[in-house]
Amino acid sequence: MEERKLDINSIIGFILIFGILIYMFWQNQPTPEELEAQEKAKQEQVEAQKKVEEKQQNNTAVVEDMELAESSDSLQVVKLQNKLGAFAYSALKAIEGETVVENEVLELKFSHKGGYLSEVKLKAFVDFKDQPIYLIKDKNAGFNINFGTTDSRILNTKDLPFIPTVTKNGENTIVSMKLKVSETKFLEYRYEIKPNDYMIGFTVRSQGLNDIVNSSQDIKLDWNLKGYRHAKSISYENRYTDIHYEYENGKDDYTGMRDSEETIEDVTWIGYKQHFFSSVLLTKSPFKKAVVKAENLVQDEAIDTVYTKNFSTSLPLELQGGEFNNTMDLFYGPNDYKVVTAYDRNLDELIPFGWGIFGWINRYVFMPLFGFLGSFLPYGIAIIVMTILVRIAMSPVTYKSYVSQAKMKVLKPEITEISNKYKDNPMKRQQETMALYSKAGASPMAGCLPALMQLPVFYALFQFFPSAFDLRQKSFLWAEDLSSYDTIVELPFNIPFYGDHVSLFPILASLAIFFYMRMTTGQQVAAQPSQEGMPDMGKMMKYMIYFSPLMMLVFFNNYASGLSLYYFISNLITIGIMLVIKNYIIDEDKIHARIQENKKKPKKENRFQRKMKEMMEQAEQQKQAQQRKKK
Repeated sequence: MEERKLDINSIIGFILIFGILIYMFWQNQPTPEELEAQEKAKQEQVEAQKKVEEKQQNNTAVVEDMELAESSDSLQVVKLQNKLGAFAYSALKAIEGETVVENEVLELKFSHKGGYLSEVKLKAFVDFKDQPIYLIKDKNAGFNINFGTTDSRILNTKDLPFIPTVTKNGENTIVSMKLKVSETKFLEYRYEIKPNDYMIGFTVRSQGLNDIVNSSQDIKLDWNLKGYRHAKSISYENRYTDIHYEYENGKDDYTGMRDSEETIEDVTWIGYKQHFFSSVLLTKSPFKKAVVKAENLVQDEAIDTVYTKNFSTSLPLELQGGEFNNTMDLFYGPNDYKVVTAYDRNLDELIPFGWGIFGWINRYVFMPLFGFLGSFLPYGIAIIVMTILVRIAMSPVTYKSYVSQAKMKVLKPEITEISNKYKDNPMKRQQETMALYSKAGASPMAGCLPALMQLPVFYALFQFFPSAFDLRQKSFLWAEDLSSYDTIVELPFNIPFYGDHVSLFPILASLAIFFYMRMTTGQQVAAQPSQEGMPDMGKMMKYMIYFSPLMMLVFFNNYASGLSLYYFISNLITIGIMLVIKNYIIDEDKIHARIQENKKKPKKENRFQRKMKEMMEQAEQQKQAQQRKKK
């Protein structure tokens, strides 16, 4: 065999190959920038792994882990998927942004992160600054379902990405927000928006999650909202801003204007009421338990605040067969009686008409009457016309009250005579006084009863005007908005309880009350007999002449100008009616003559009067017997 030798050509070939390898190795060396990037990537991967492990140990939200995972290599993604499960892995597919839909009355935005409503605009209304009414905007509201998984994690839907789909079902728009584990496993928020409707169908459902969701742990739905200020008077708006809710049995309740936290059971809807607008969560099946909380955010009414109150609700959701299947509704709209009653869900309870007979009068008398008048008259004129009709309807009661006062005035000299005659014998004095009342057909209570009969009407109207949505932003004379205070002077400072402005309608109403009280109080003082040992009622009534108008002036300065207009017109009409009664209807001489005739007639006593007379006589006899024993 011939021995193979290296010739010069082979040597040169080996050298060239070695040189090429060295050149290729040198070309593949990383640049300083690439070395720095690789080092940074390794450091990020280490930090990501540490944070993921910390999150897992503390059962916290997974979204931050997903952001870290996006900067890791494919091997790290697989590790993270295995460590946190399919829910966490789906966050890698997060879609940024919002889905926008609208109908004739609402403009809605749905956040892809969390799947909830991130903006709700009421298209037909503006606030006191002529800005659009937003019930939800700039993260003032939140909606979250909190639940555990079978691998001991806690998830919050507000942190997770939902994939949006918008479809049509006839005229209705369907917005589906899905949190996907896979194509066949997901949690879905389904919203159904109908044309020209403030009510939104809302369903929470799931598919294929019965092996992922831990049904042995509580599943909570948290719903919160910071109410935006919409009215000029923050104190007035805040007075009518609270949480309303209705029980399964049809009864309703509310938290009131102060800070409150309550646990309620078996409720069919919970509403965040903001005077003229509300956000309501309704359910087909009653919520078994809910914790509602209202917190006042207005610290200083003199400051131009943005929010009124902070509302929150936490309630449990029940699974059906290990899956979510909760049918609800969302209402975002005005507290307009015509609007809320159309749904037949008792949402008219959001309107503070008053309880018992007061609410009945408002619903079935004043609301239809004012609605009829407002359909063809300017609203300021409608208030005046309705006030006239109310005062005319109440004029018989006013007449009876005035006649009773006139009778008492005529009898005052005789009552004074009895008081002087029996000043040392209170029992006999009382007995003779009652006998005189009985013979004359008069009673000191006769003047009080008509006044008491007017109280339900008075209080019902006090509740009606602040609740009348039709008055909102309707002007009359110098008042720009009958649902808020009128302003004739802006003050450079704030007066406690009064405000930083001067309203004219409360001034006019206070003057009318002053003159009305001077007339009625003067009549009552003249008719009221002074009795020894009793408070000086005349002096107390004189104080009320000045105290009542002052209270009206101070506290109504921030109330709705429509309410002050009503009181002003009402007292003017009452003064006019009383002047007519006094000067043209009632003749005190005739009343005196009639009383004297009645005194001559034998007066038949009823059973109650006989019993009272017997008791007084027995008491008098016992007193005389005791006096004889002492002697």
